[in-house]
Amino acid sequence: MGFKIAIAGATGNVGREMLNILAERAFPVSEVVALASSRSVGTEVSFGDTTLKVKNLETYDFSDTDLCLMSAGGSISKKWSPKIGAQGCVVIDNSSAWRYDADVPLIVPEVNPDAISGYTARNIIANPNCSTAQLVVALKPLHDHARIRRLVVSTYQSVSGAGKDGMDELFNQTRAVFVADPITSQKFTKRIAFNVIPHIDEFMEDGYTKEEWKVLAETKKMLDPKIKVTCTAVRVPVFIGHSESVNIEFENEISAEEAREILRDAPGCQVIDKHEDGGYITPYESAGEDATYISRIREDATVENGLNMWVVSDNLRKGAALNTIQIAELLVNRRLIKPRAEA
Repeated sequence: MGFKIAIAGATGNVGREMLNILAERAFPVSEVVALASSRSVGTEVSFGDTTLKVKNLETYDFSDTDLCLMSAGGSISKKWSPKIGAQGCVVIDNSSAWRYDADVPLIVPEVNPDAISGYTARNIIANPNCSTAQLVVALKPLHDHARIRRLVVSTYQSVSGAGKDGMDELFNQTRAVFVADPITSQKFTKRIAFNVIPHIDEFMEDGYTKEEWKVLAETKKMLDPKIKVTCTAVRVPVFIGHSESVNIEFENEISAEEAREILRDAPGCQVIDKHEDGGYITPYESAGEDATYISRIREDATVENGLNMWVVSDNLRKGAALNTIQIAELLVNRRLIKPRAEA
């Protein structure tokens, strides 16, 4: 007996990727339902070898559905996730709506799987911010070995993190440059083609952006509240794949070679770190891959027990869709849910 799963936001980049990954990983489904807003009803999306017609989220009855994978945005999730959870359907939400709620576990399965048991308080589980997800996958095994004291993170985030509109804007602006057409900016605050923008999400009172605050708050919630974190988030003209320059200060001694060996054995991590031309990973190469890639691991001589590293991952997969499916797999494998039809 399989699980009945609804994908809310099935027509978006992440929703479509969720459908692809469910099929790729042969998740035990009895039925998959594609949901979106009323304006997308009737749109067709692919699931494996089949085609699904999108239904209306606002009129769908979740009383016989086991899991709702929510990727419809924060305001939609705030409105609908509690209602869906109250019908006995477990929501795994990809927005920021529930990440900082004390009654909602924030989960990366390679990092804090035991926290998932707390989902019963609201029947909601939160998926972290895309840039945080890959970061904590790389940090967890190092933290377990040498205890992280302080992090300085600079992100280089692709336009797909801003959705289809962000990808379209990079494409259209790049084309406009080559044909000498006027360049307009709608999704981003400044031109993104052949440029970088040190601004993601809205500014807060202390001068940091909300995206930078998310990295701080989510790392503390999932990894360790004692870790000091500072971040600068930058949008770059890359379609898919987030990159991060990470400077780490540890409480205990750790060498670059020890870090490489630890990360080579860590779940979800792939070390590509040769000291030669091309001996590192770039976001272009991470697109379509599940792993969190780590390169440029080296010791920082300016602080005691310091390391630098370069972390890259496909933000649509590990940063969003894949992590969501892994959370669902964790629920199933730990027998925390069972098909309602079977019950």
